[in-house]
Amino acid sequence: MKLIKTLLLGAVAACALATTPSYAQQFIPILSYRIGPYAAGGSGYFGGAIDYFNLVNSQGGINGVKLVWEECETEYNAARGVECYERLKTRNGGASTVDPLSTGIAYGLIDRVAQDKIPMTTFGYGLGASADGNVFRWVFPLGTTYWDQVAAMVAYLEQKEGGAGKLKGKKIAYMYHDSAYGKEPIGTLDALAAKNGFEVIKIPITPPGTTQESQWLQVRQQKPDYVILWGFGVMNPVALKTAAKTGFPREKIVGVWWAGSEEDVIPAGTAAKGYVSAAFSAPGTSFPVMQDIKTKLYANGKGNLEDPARIGSIYHTRGVVYGILITEAIRKAQDKFGKGKVMTPEQVRWGLEHIDLTDARIKELGAAGMFPPVKTSCSDHEGSGMVKFQVWDGNAFKPVTGFMAGDRALVRKLVEESAAKYAADKKITPVDCSKEN
Repeated sequence: MKLIKTLLLGAVAACALATTPSYAQQFIPILSYRIGPYAAGGSGYFGGAIDYFNLVNSQGGINGVKLVWEECETEYNAARGVECYERLKTRNGGASTVDPLSTGIAYGLIDRVAQDKIPMTTFGYGLGASADGNVFRWVFPLGTTYWDQVAAMVAYLEQKEGGAGKLKGKKIAYMYHDSAYGKEPIGTLDALAAKNGFEVIKIPITPPGTTQESQWLQVRQQKPDYVILWGFGVMNPVALKTAAKTGFPREKIVGVWWAGSEEDVIPAGTAAKGYVSAAFSAPGTSFPVMQDIKTKLYANGKGNLEDPARIGSIYHTRGVVYGILITEAIRKAQDKFGKGKVMTPEQVRWGLEHIDLTDARIKELGAAGMFPPVKTSCSDHEGSGMVKFQVWDGNAFKPVTGFMAGDRALVRKLVEESAAKYAADKKITPVDCSKEN
């Protein structure tokens, strides 16, 4: 397994972390994937996170505490991801937190992080039920979950049809990556269909999804009103090109946020123009924080992306936002437990549970408009649930909506029911959040 050791000031050397630092350091293991069919997602996301960590370190760290990491290549493989976690969790003073960027890996770590008492973030992915902090004390699906995303997709399609209730009698084909990731929102979509009177046609696509003729033939035969494309990697441009070949209008397709990057649409050429996808962060280099990353890191040869043309891309800015959330959680923990001190995993968990990123604070960080406010609590480990939609105009993604939510009441009901079942199955006693502070 490829194990990359990295010190956040940009040096990549096996001896770097063995050197005794002259400053306090907070260790974050990175379970990345930079090779294989999903490399664009992993390299962009973790490239953005590392860029932000580097930026924070260049400004003195978090109240003087510098961030360090080691990187382990998972290839988006669940077993390798668990192996990487086990390999890194006790290194360099112990893991502060972990983010596997894979629903399959996250599933495999849920029980482990609870036992090890290491908080795991799943920024915009993972198990939807883990938004219930009463049960999932060590898991934080920050920002929004797949359950809230699919609910927002339904709300968006209702808007296209003229308003609430306008999907009644319609057909929606759900074309999904046949994996834990693709199956995760199905229960929520079924509940939304039952409540709103539309039909769901489920069409799995075997990863990596390089051939899809039979699936799109099924679409042609079933004649759905819309297609929800829940893909990842090469599956997405193949879907768009095959849809065009079979005559299905791209304006009737709405993609998951892992099917809404430049790497998904550019290879599809003209077949992608007019295609709409969900998003939970905004791309671009005009944000002050992105300008700082360009001028203070990349201009000095310290950026993490191999291709500087990717600066400000969808995956890159998403990783930057993840970096912001993690550093703000650590900063929040320091406010309570001691500024300038290295936080324990338990203290970082407290910080993650008390994130309060208001519009004003996001602006202070140079990221106004990049992502919506996030406010977590003991019972709410998600903190937002907001989604926006964007359209590819052939050159760039342009916003179609502002940040919006779907049926959050229904989603929260499903979250609590699922979490309660999980607690019963695992014999977990839920925390009484009224007694937490």
